[in-house]
Amino acid sequence: MAVTIRDVARAAQVSASTVCRALATPELVRPATRERVQRAAEELGYRPNRAARSLITGRTGNFGLIVPDLANPFFPGVVKGMQARAREADHAVFIADTDEDAAVEADLVRALAKQVDGIVLCSPRMSEDDLRSVTGETPLVLLARRVARLPSVTIDNVGGMRQAIAHLTALGHRRVAYVAGPRNAWSNRERLRGLRAVTADAEVELVEIGNFMPQFEGGVAAADLVLAAAVTAVIAYNDVVALGLLSRFSARGVRVPGDISVVGCDDIALSAMSNPSLTTVALPKEQLGRAGVDLLQQVMEQPARAAAHRWELATHLMVRGSTGPAPAS
Repeated sequence: MAVTIRDVARAAQVSASTVCRALATPELVRPATRERVQRAAEELGYRPNRAARSLITGRTGNFGLIVPDLANPFFPGVVKGMQARAREADHAVFIADTDEDAAVEADLVRALAKQVDGIVLCSPRMSEDDLRSVTGETPLVLLARRVARLPSVTIDNVGGMRQAIAHLTALGHRRVAYVAGPRNAWSNRERLRGLRAVTADAEVELVEIGNFMPQFEGGVAAADLVLAAAVTAVIAYNDVVALGLLSRFSARGVRVPGDISVVGCDDIALSAMSNPSLTTVALPKEQLGRAGVDLLQQVMEQPARAAAHRWELATHLMVRGSTGPAPAS
């Protein structure tokens, strides 16, 4: 039989209402009483009812997470990290997928706002104006996207591209392609901005190809254009696109890395399992999800300072079998 508030009240020799206050708003209860109630609840294994607690505190005990595409292997890592941190904060996570549709994002924010204490928007595709229009619905944190005056956790995309180009130039590559992702993806724009700056400094010719959907099929579609550009190396928007490139190159008899080197971004699990294994810019996926919860809690506690919260996480290059010396010809 489940332990109730009345069971805790009897064990602590206080009223049921005092138990409610001691567990939901402990600052309103005398320290000695609070400690007695908390000790009784722990010994009995009492777990507060979320619905009842929300009536007292005005909090639901839930966070929302909205991602563009759960089928993309990058996002489950973010989900795992956020769920782990949310459990530590005694919160559940509601997850929603927009299928890369910016209009759906705004609708989901408004729908979830009534059921959660705050929302983490991962790699949102909405315009800046649309993002600002939904910020009043509930405490909101952006992941992998930066917008002025909105709290965010981003990844050092420019640093990641710098590492990738340094690796390729050390192997003798001087003409490199970039297969771009969605035009409205902030991370794509940041990677392209970083590549333009880094290649100019390194005297490397950058060939920009596409925009392509961030899927395996996008890489397959881009592969022939990459080969026609006569480059010796290619950097893909993400690992899934890079795997599509590898597949098409293999079908055409193009050797990787003998004829062309390939670099991805994300370091999804499949990148180490491909043949050849994929050199990639590793992004801290689980750390990103955990940081989203930490920042959301800060925003909830200090809403007036929300605009000041901006965190950035580092990247690192994972060198594997898909990159090698530039072909002599």
